[in-house]
Amino acid sequence: MKKILVVLMAMLTMAVMLTGCGGDSKKAAYPADGDISVIIPKAPGGGTDISARGLIQFMEKELKGSKFVPVNKPDGGGVTGMVELANAKPDGHTLGMVTVELAMFPHQGKCKNTYKDYAAICAPIAAPAALIVPKDAPYNSVDEFVAFAKANPGKVKMGNSGIGAIWHIAALSFEEEFGVQFKHVPYPKGSADIAAALAGKHIDATLADPSVFKSQVDAGNLKILAVMAYTR
Repeated sequence: MKKILVVLMAMLTMAVMLTGCGGDSKKAAYPADGDISVIIPKAPGGGTDISARGLIQFMEKELKGSKFVPVNKPDGGGVTGMVELANAKPDGHTLGMVTVELAMFPHQGKCKNTYKDYAAICAPIAAPAALIVPKDAPYNSVDEFVAFAKANPGKVKMGNSGIGAIWHIAALSFEEEFGVQFKHVPYPKGSADIAAALAGKHIDATLADPSVFKSQVDAGNLKILAVMAYTR
């Protein structure tokens, strides 16, 4: 388990990016005119979306009179939104969330953009993957889950955020570490869709950002068996 913890914790960071920004001396005058678009490369309700909207509330307080407009662009696992952000005019009127998938998409032939195409402001999310299952699932620990998966190779339906995206890689790492095989089910628009599928028992498990699933866990519909982090 330790090996995948180290690998995934190094990868699971998302950051807010800006294509161009001024210094503190211009803070009072920013923006000169017009709305500020905030591109969110995931669907509403997921961790990226929730964090972006929380930041928007903070920025509106700091920049009184400015209007920040969230724009969800989840297509292609986030490729569409991140490419649009990279190509935006660097005038300070387009912000966006850039997720960890940016490091993977160029190698998968999905886009040519890299971190060099963005100017970072802050990193609001560091989300470890959590192993989440329905409350009435027949396993209550990682060991029991692994034993079930080994007894049913290829039958455990594992939800992910799209082929080649971070939660898919988390599941692949889990497979490699424990010698199991899942049936991978992609939900490329984000964790909110995974949460709905898991609560509806369309899938058996997921390895994803636990914050998105908190309300379902608190309601007693889901349970978390483990978190891929250095501490609980």
